[in-house]
Amino acid sequence: MNFPYSKSKWLSLSLAALVLTSTAAAAAESTAIPNQPSAESAQQAKPEAKEQVNQNELTVDTAIEMALKNNPDLKALKLDVENANINYRMVDSQLDDLSSEFINSLETAQQKYVNEAKAEMAKKVNELTYQATENKIKLGAQQAYYELLHAQNELALKEQSLKRSEAQLKVAKAAFDVGTRAKTDVLQAEAGVASAEAALAVAKSDVEVARMKLNQFIGSDLSKKWDLTSTDLSIEKKQIDLEESIAKAQEQRVEVKQKEEEIKVAQLNLELIDKYAYLGTYQGRISTRDKEKAQIQLEQTKQDIAVEVSQAYYNLDSALTAINAYKKAKESAAENYRLTNLRYETGLATTLEVIQAEEELSNRENQYQQAVHNYNLALVSFENALGN
Repeated sequence: MNFPYSKSKWLSLSLAALVLTSTAAAAAESTAIPNQPSAESAQQAKPEAKEQVNQNELTVDTAIEMALKNNPDLKALKLDVENANINYRMVDSQLDDLSSEFINSLETAQQKYVNEAKAEMAKKVNELTYQATENKIKLGAQQAYYELLHAQNELALKEQSLKRSEAQLKVAKAAFDVGTRAKTDVLQAEAGVASAEAALAVAKSDVEVARMKLNQFIGSDLSKKWDLTSTDLSIEKKQIDLEESIAKAQEQRVEVKQKEEEIKVAQLNLELIDKYAYLGTYQGRISTRDKEKAQIQLEQTKQDIAVEVSQAYYNLDSALTAINAYKKAKESAAENYRLTNLRYETGLATTLEVIQAEEELSNRENQYQQAVHNYNLALVSFENALGN
């Protein structure tokens, strides 16, 4: 058979089609996006020695440790805790000389027992506040870590998308050179490459911003570049009893313990008034209402915690549902992209259809990656809501 084109041109077209087919097959086989930094970020730190590699590695646990060590608010609170302990010992030593046998009035009793109880409460409250601040810092460090990990995964997806667009452009140019495709196919493919390059530039910027925010939070040099290690959180349906979770949170959350300490002091004051005076006095009635107010605040705090835990629970459940849905959508988009490329090779699909199929695949990949990111954050938020 006589061909109207030269063998070299047909060879160019065949090689370009082979490149595109290989790219499509790779996209179809990829059914999961690993929690790994992008190729660009992986190349940013090329250590000459093994020790340097270890210095650049960062796990989420290490990020938490650094944040706890370097956070200025936590350092200030630690001083408050130490001062509260000193004040408690000072008050205790001053009141030791006041023996119970010499207490014969409400004022003296309050001076000894209420002041002592308040000093102890201040000590406990400062310790609880310190724990609450630690929990917030842990949550913030985890969120900042996952934000950077997510940004790097997004960058990897954009790099894959650009490679697919570049492969399509090669095929379109080769087909145009041999006269089987029009110039518009090349122009459309070039537009697809330009769009992918723009998206890649945004993704690179997002990585730098996320890295700076993480470094700022953990107290590291803002320009420090890390090799994040995969946390590999288990994405599975967890058997969680909502009522038990709420009860657990209401028992161990710092806010509840603080309110309970306030009620103890109020109750002690009432007992002293009842013993050395009369609850019907002005002071007795005011103290009674103070205790009732503290009890109301405790119940309100427990209700707020119940809402917070429930919201975190449902967010976690919906995040898992979204992962499964977007995973199927991503797999379907990858298969559609592969089939569209096969149709393009036989002249049954246009360049625009290939570009649209690639955009659909890219969007589905992004949605799946976002769903994984949302699940990670939802799981962290749920543990924080429990007070763990």
